[in-house]
Order: sequence, then structure tokens, then C-alpha cells
Amino acid sequence: MYSTPDFRRGLKIEINNEPYTIVEFQHVKPGKGGAFVRTKLKNLITGNVVDRTFRSGEKVGKPDIEEKTMQYLYTDGDYHFMDNETYEQTALSAEVVGDAKDFLQENSNVTVLFYQGRVINLELPTFVILEVTEAEPGLKGDTASSATKPVKVETGARINVPLFINQGEKIKVDTRTGEYIERVKG
Repeated sequence: MYSTPDFRRGLKIEINNEPYTIVEFQHVKPGKGGAFVRTKLKNLITGNVVDRTFRSGEKVGKPDIEEKTMQYLYTDGDYHFMDNETYEQTALSAEVVGDAKDFLQENSNVTVLFYQGRVINLELPTFVILEVTEAEPGLKGDTASSATKPVKVETGARINVPLFINQGEKIKVDTRTGEYIERVKG
């Protein structure tokens, strides 16, 4: 069991037999009455985000979650991953992989979450480096403002980047938001 003083960002808890992760939390001590903790929780199965308030000292369950580092191999309609320790292969459907497909590169490592023996979520590295495969050329003199243009990267995702990014260049992308971070040399 976890108690409210244990709360931190990213902690995985269980409420009503459903696994959640803490996205945000805030300890509040009002002048009158008892202290409480205001949280924003993301359901690890459905992806829904809910606001929940806990009384100070309230206890929540510890979910039966196992995290495994797996290597993405290939896709043939399903997405195939290999356990880095046992070398067993697991096929996941497109529904389970979800938006993570936009940033999956062959042979890259991801963390796969298992809840009560079944896969519920993929956790990608925070940043990935992707090659731009399609980009319109930027117009000369069109750099006065922070203008952006859409490009297509090697995984098929479309990302808005600054006008100076060209086809064949590598860019760093934040997998949480899908936003361009910087151009990568070499």
C-alpha cells in the first residue's frame, strides 16, 4: 500500500482495481480543516485523465505491474517486440501500441508495462532521433518569425519543424508531445 506522503510524479497506484500513474500532485494545508492531496491521475489502460483528491494519510493500492525492457523488431500489422532477457517475442496489436507507433524505430528499446500478466502500455524513451524523409524547401527570407512547416519522418509521423530543416537531416523529437526539439548533427 502507498500513503499520500509517498506520492510523486510517475508513481503507479491502484484505485478500484484499475492502475493509474500520478501525472501531477499538490499537498494542500488549508488554514481550517485537515490537509489533503490534490492529484491528476492517468488511467494506464484507457489513457483517461481524472482529478482526484485524497485526505492526508489516505492509503491506495500498489498495482501488480511488471516493467520489461523490450526491443522493437518489426511490424506486419501487429508490432513485434523481443524481451531483452529471455529473447521471447511478443506481438502487440495496433490498439495497444497506439500513438507510440509514430516514434518506434526498428531495434529501439522500449519499456512494456504488464498489468496482471497482460500488456497495457508502452513507455518510449523521452527523446528519439529521426531522419526527415519528406520536407518542402523553406522560402528564402521567410525566417523573420518563428514559422514552421510540416515534415514527414522515417516512422511516417508528421512533425512541425522550423523552416531551415531539410530532407535527409536528423531531428530530435519529444515522444511525449510529438514536438521538434533540435536539429542533430552527423
